[in-house]
Formats: sequence, structure tokens, C-alpha cells
Amino acid sequence: MAIFHLSVKVISRASGRSAVAAAAYRAGERLHDQRLDRDHDFRAKSGVEHSEIMLPEGAPERFSDRATLWNEVEVTEKRKDAQLAREVEFAIPREMNQQQGIELARYFVQAEFVDRGMIADLNVHWGVGADGQPKPHAHVMLTMREVGEDGFGQKVRDWNRTEVVEQWRERWADHVNTRLAELDIDARIDHRSLEAQGTDLDPQDKIGPAASRMGERGLESERIEDHRAVARANGERIIAEPRVALDAITHSQATFTNRDMAMFVHRHTDGKEQFDAAMSAVRASPELVALGKDGRGDDRFTSRDMIDAEQRLQRAAEAMAASERHRVSDADRKGALVRAAERGLTLSGEQRPAFEHVTDRQGLSVVVGYAGTGKSAMLGVAREAWEDARLNVRGAALSGIAAEGLENGSGIASRTIASMEHGWSQGRDMLTARDVLVIDEAGMVGTRQMERVLSHAADAGAKVVLVGDPQQLQAIEAGAAFRAIHERHGGVEITEVRRQHEAWQQDATRHLATGRTGEAIQTYTERGMVHAADTREQARGELVEQWDRERIAAPDQSRIILTHTNAEVRELNEAARDRMRAGGELGDDVLMKAERGERAFASGDRIMFLRNERSLEVKNGTLGTVERVTQQSMRVRTDDGRGIAFDTKDYAHVDHGYAATIHKAQGVTVDRSHVLATPGMDRHGAYVGLTRHRDGMALHYGRDDFKDDARLVRTLSLERAKDMASDYANRDPARQFAERRGIGIRERVAEIVRTGKEKARGIFDGLRLSRPDQQREPGMFAGFRPPERKGDLAKAEPAHANGQRRAVERYARAVDDIARMHDRGLPVLPHQHDALNRAGEALDAIRPHASTDLGNAFQRQPGLVHDATQGRGHAAVRAMNKEAELRADPFQRADRFVEGWKQLRQAHEDLRRDGDVRGAKRVGQQMAGMAKSLERDAQVESLLRGRRQDLGIGANMARDVGRDLAASIPTDLGKNLGMSR
Repeated sequence: MAIFHLSVKVISRASGRSAVAAAAYRAGERLHDQRLDRDHDFRAKSGVEHSEIMLPEGAPERFSDRATLWNEVEVTEKRKDAQLAREVEFAIPREMNQQQGIELARYFVQAEFVDRGMIADLNVHWGVGADGQPKPHAHVMLTMREVGEDGFGQKVRDWNRTEVVEQWRERWADHVNTRLAELDIDARIDHRSLEAQGTDLDPQDKIGPAASRMGERGLESERIEDHRAVARANGERIIAEPRVALDAITHSQATFTNRDMAMFVHRHTDGKEQFDAAMSAVRASPELVALGKDGRGDDRFTSRDMIDAEQRLQRAAEAMAASERHRVSDADRKGALVRAAERGLTLSGEQRPAFEHVTDRQGLSVVVGYAGTGKSAMLGVAREAWEDARLNVRGAALSGIAAEGLENGSGIASRTIASMEHGWSQGRDMLTARDVLVIDEAGMVGTRQMERVLSHAADAGAKVVLVGDPQQLQAIEAGAAFRAIHERHGGVEITEVRRQHEAWQQDATRHLATGRTGEAIQTYTERGMVHAADTREQARGELVEQWDRERIAAPDQSRIILTHTNAEVRELNEAARDRMRAGGELGDDVLMKAERGERAFASGDRIMFLRNERSLEVKNGTLGTVERVTQQSMRVRTDDGRGIAFDTKDYAHVDHGYAATIHKAQGVTVDRSHVLATPGMDRHGAYVGLTRHRDGMALHYGRDDFKDDARLVRTLSLERAKDMASDYANRDPARQFAERRGIGIRERVAEIVRTGKEKARGIFDGLRLSRPDQQREPGMFAGFRPPERKGDLAKAEPAHANGQRRAVERYARAVDDIARMHDRGLPVLPHQHDALNRAGEALDAIRPHASTDLGNAFQRQPGLVHDATQGRGHAAVRAMNKEAELRADPFQRADRFVEGWKQLRQAHEDLRRDGDVRGAKRVGQQMAGMAKSLERDAQVESLLRGRRQDLGIGANMARDVGRDLAASIPTDLGKNLGMSR
């Protein structure tokens, strides 16, 4: 697990420091200190792999010399207690090689320091730790004054702000995580404090080998000893209670590798001896659970606590799914639908089956819907039906803004899950058997939190409706609970996009939902909605200019600016506010100390609330416009039309609300959105950010972040879906066998779709054979679908064609997901295999053997898979039904058999002629398999007896057709495959 470390300190003359001496030490050079008239010689220092002075635009070239630069700094500062320089020290992931680490450090320093006007003295050290492992890190000495052609000017006080340091920390984490993802390295860092991450250990600074040697000479000994004391205490805690380490690691990831474990323990121990002891304790802990190897071949682990949480979640979900106590009568459903229609809201397409699903009697309902498919509108009608049935309806979501979106869109009174759980802990607002709890954006809820909610609901006998999309933003905490519940218990899917008004934008949303980010961005590029600038700063300016222009032209339209990080949100808010000020739309500024630092607010300002407050009826993410502000109070008109007044001494959790992070925007709908793309984004963030709008969207980016469109698409397509410990359990031995032997996944998909859980099924399996005295239906074998069907097939026809199509599209997405893993050269994950099985079970529940029929259709026409994943499943349904018709008609099956045999025979001959022995053997095996399949289809074999010439076997051969065909293959494969009886 790559560690996060970024610390900032000031080199001050008051503590006896010299900027020249500090620079000489960090660079491993000999520099003459003119103020002290002495040399600082550190040429014997090892481990300095890169050293350079990076100058901002307009700085004198003489400052590129290290001695000149820092001696002039010493001369410029006159005070005895002068602050000479600022030093930023950060750890480089050891998973990178030296070239990659240096490149990353230079990029970060240029973007965050040099481009802001600082001179940066960058030195990258690649030392070796006590455990023998590399400990790469960088030291950056920064000037503290503005610089021009004539030298240094005034000190820049803004560089000293506390929030600037937090921005640097966050941006370093973003830079590192983006680069790790680009390098396909399975590691991430987190800039948040241990307390914020939920880790029960004391925080500590990183002390590298360089600083340790300084300690041996008496320099910085106090800081080093403090660090080591904390590390020793944490190490002792881990040795005595290894569960602490496992809990910390699994707080945000359900599974981890040996490397993750070692990096975490190394970060929280002092010296090799304690590291070894702590690692031994963790490895020997009964709380550690080995899961086997992952797709990269790494051993994967989890904790007993995580396993227990997943099992409790599974038990709670199963108990609720089996419960049938919340049925809404047909009269109540009809009444809700009628009233909705009177208001102009008609549930159509996929919304209607979703409405029927959530208002059915089962205690657990799952709705998976693409962004903007009208889930909230459907839930609003369901709320009326539930209330007519005298059920109490509550809503919840992980974030405040998502809860507010659910409430505004459906009329369901909603709150955050955290506040709901807090109430339960106080014995308030407990669920009862008459409650329906709707959890929106359920894909953002971690495993442990989801388990607590479902367990409480199961105990109370309440009904829970989970609504979300597992492809949108992932849970902050460990696990993918919503995805796992959906795969295990099924649900309904809504893929008909309604938020966007134009059909091509709806298609783009479907592309984003199904992982085709590049196609979506290409579509928007062709419509002139993707804008590239030379730099991020220029892109930010162009975005705000377009936002302002459109805002003035269409003041009645709602709009929002979105980006990835809080630091970038701050920049965009300030730029947007400058535009408002220039247009004379803001009143007088009033400075107030807000939660994120000092802010200036004025009447007319857009504002965002940052903390839930029930007394004000606001949530974290609520947006509004300032109507009046003084030093003591503020009055805001929220976007839903409510007037709120509060004293700033009681509630100061506000910030400007022109821009927001993408994470805060999940669940938001506006007329127009403006998105600034930055490194650190991924497929999930792109999906959310690019689908918030009804009418239009603009995507801006700088070529200093993404050198070309291909790099933009690559970053915004990164897959960072979270896993579950159960994804690695009960792995299919046949699938593992295939993976070990390199059997192609497309062939494996073809096998899976013909395979049940316990025994293989051929393409003609499941056929109900006619009795000898049974007559064929007239017209059944004439090559067309009859108007009516008899027997099982007729009875199994689905009541709603839409339901069948949705099931077909779900199955296609599962097949396509596996095929994409094959295209990337990766093994199929267990949850993907399970998803395919569950999709097949859902199809077979609609009509027996439907998954077999659809699998055969996909084999014959692979293009149907892509169309179905895009929401165009009608052709696949027709092909599936055609396969069912063929399965019931031995004459058609015989025709297909002859056609397939001829094709394989010709291919076999061509391969043998070309000398491709391996290919010929593979085709021969397929031919032998076809011949053996006749053992299970007596009707077809009987019909083929009259078509021996078509099959290339002698008319006078006495044995049955299957054995004669096997014998005709010019290999001994027939005997090997057991054709003899």
C-alpha cells in the first residue's frame, strides 16, 4: 500500500538555520555561504538522484545557480528571525521506478509551486530504509517572495494560508493516484488524516534516512524523536493487537495484498526489528483471512471482521427478500397511477415494471437505473401507493445533497444515513414493520454501513428499497454492497434515459453507463461541447467565461460547475464570483470566518451549505442564493424556494456555491453543466459529471493535464470499481482451469452460456421430445413463427415484452463485461461470472431455457451483444425466440446441423492443407462434439439418416449417424471423446 506523506515547514533564521546550508545538504553539493563566510560541503551524501532549480516565468536566469539563489535570499532577508524559505517534503511511491518518480515530482512541483510564481529547488532522494527497501522522497525548497526581472519583491502572504497546504496535500494525492492508475499499479494513497480515515492509530510525520542521519549529528533531533516515539507506540499497538492494522487497512478497501499490508505496517513501526515483529503478528492473526489470488496473480486477503460484515449483510438481505408483508393492493397502485397521470406524469416503458416491483410484497427491492432515467419520478408515484396502503415512507442517502435530491424528486422525506443511524443509536426514529425505507444512490454506501441499515430493517420487519447505479461514484468506505445485493437477489433495471432532452445525448449517457466513455466524449466533441486549452488555468478561465455568457443569456436556467477536487472548486468559485462582481450583480462584501477559512459573502452570491442542520432543514450540499448578509447573520433563499435565516456564530458551515465537486453532485439535475476535467478523475466520476444536465454540457480541460484527446479519454475511462471479499470465494474450478490454460474468454463465454451450475447443456438440451404417436403442428416447421404456440413455450411467454427485453439486455451486459476482460488480457473476476449466472437465471425464470437460446443467438450473431448493451435488445429478443423455435423444431435443428457440419468440415480440410495441425485439431474436436450431441437428440439423428450424403458419410454405413460422423473425422478424437458405446 503506497503511503501518503506531504509535510510543509519553514526554514527560519530564528532557529539558527541557513538557507544555503539547507540547500547544500538537500542537493548533496558544496556551497559557499556569503553571510557566514563559510562552506557547506555535503558532497559525500548519497542517494540524491535528481537535483534542479525550477524558475517561474520572468525570474532572472542567474537564479538557476543554486549558490546565487540562496545567497541572495539570505541578503534579502534582514531580520534576525527572518523566514528564509519554505520546504515541502513528500514521499514518492516505491512502486514507481526512479524515472517515473522523478517525472511525477517535477510535474507536481511545476504545477503547484512554479506556476504560482515560486522558485523551486527540487531534490529527489532515493534512499534505502532499515528494511532494505527503497524510500524515495523529494525535498522542495521554495522562495517566499514574488520574483521579477530585478530580483525579489514583496512576500506573498497568500502562500502562508493553512488551506493552501491542505490543497497541496490533496493535489499531491490526486497526482499520485492518477499516475499509479496510468501505470496500472494497484496502489492508492489518501491525504486525509488517520482520524478521518477511521484508523485507531496516532498520526506521525515521515522521517527519511536523510533526516535520520541529521539526527545522528544532532540536527532536528527533537522532531525525529517525536516521530519515532509515535511510530514505536503504534508498532507496539499493532503487535499487541494486530486487529488494529487489519481494521485500518479494510476501512476503505475490502481486500488487500501482501504489499498493502507491508506498506501499512512499515508506515506505523520504528525500525526493522519492530517491523518484522508487527508483520509476524498481523500474518499470524486469526483475524487475517486468505482469499486466494486475484486477477493479477497477487495473493489477496481480508479481515474476519469484513467477512463477518458481508455475511451479516447477506443474511439480512436474504431474510428481507424472503419476507412478503408489504404488498400494496391493485386498487392503491391504480389510484397512485391515476393521480400521477392527472398531474401529467405517466409511467411508461421501464418505469412501470419498476413501480410494480417496488410496490410488490417482498421486503427487499432493488432498482438499478442509469443516470437520468426517472427513478425519482417513479418513486414519487410509489410513495403515494405506499401511503395509500397506510405504510410510512422514509428516504435516505449517503450525502446530504443526494438526500435532498430524493426528497425534491419524489416527495419522500429524506435525510442522510449517518443522521438516521445517529437517531437509532439514541433510540429515536426506529424502523417498524409499517415502514418503507428508500435508499437512493445506494452504490455509494459501503458494506459495513449497508449491513447496519439492512440488519436493523430486517429486525424491525421494515421494507427497504435500494436505488442506484453501481457504475456511478463508488463507495468511500470498503466494499460494493449494492452491486453484490443486486447480483445475488436481482431486481429491475431502468435504462431508458429521460433526463437529457435530445436523443443523441441520451445515447451518450448510455455509453457512459456501460463503460464506453470514449464514445460519449467523441459524441460531445462532434457537437462542439468539448473544449481544450493550452493550460488548466486557461481552461478554467474559458469555462467561467462560457458559464457567465450562458448565464446572462438564459437567467432562468439552472446550472452548475463541476470538477474533481475541493482546491479546484475554490479556484472556480473565486473566478465565477469575479464575473458576478464585474457585472454588478453582487452587493457589498462581508467578511466572515467560515468553516473552510475566511470568506467574503454578498447579497446575490451563490452559496452551499456544508453540514446537515435539521433546525434549518438544510443538508450538506444544499444550494441557495444569499439575500442579505451581515457580520452576525445571513438570509438565504434555497433553490427549492425556502427562506432560511441564521446567525453566523451558530452556523458557519457555508461556502460559495457556483462550483461543486463531482462527488457532491451525484443525484443533482440542472439545465446546463460545465465540467473541468483534471487528473484523478475516472470512469465513475466522468459518468456522474457528464450526465447532470437536461439541455447541454460543456467539458473543458488543459493540455498540461492531458496532452491530447486520447490521454483525456484514457484517464476518464479508468475503472476503479470496488470489490467484495465474497468476490474471491467459491471460485468456479472450470473457470480457473480455463484461465490457467489460456482458453479464450470468448470461448469460455460460449461455454458458460451453455452451462448450468452442475452439468453442461448442449445447444439442443432442454427439448421436450414428442411421443411417437404425437403429430407435428401444422406449419411449425415451415420456417416461420406461428401465431400461437402450444405446450411449455406458449405458457412461458412473458407477460410484458419489456421485462423480457430488459432481462436480455442485462444478460448481454454480463457477456460483454466478460468479453472486455478478455480483450484486456485479464482473467474474469468471480463477481462477473456470478453476474452472468444470475442474469441467466433471471432469463430462465421468464421462460425455461431462455438463457441457452440467447447464448446460442449470441454465438451465431455476436453483433447482437453490442446492440443489447446499448439498450437496443429487440433484435436479440427476436433471435432468442428464433432459437427457441429451432429448439422445438427437429427439422430446423437438422438443417442447422448439416449447415454447421459442412462449415466445420471445410475449415478442417483447409487447416490440414495449410499445415495448421493445432487449428485442425481444435476444429476436429468441435466436429466430434457435434457428433456426440446427437446422442441426446434422437429426433435429429433420425432425420439425418436420410441426409448422409449432405454430411459426407456413406449411405451404406450401418451404424448410427453420430458414430459414423465421428468415425469420418480423420483423427482419433472420436474415440477419445467417448463415442463408442
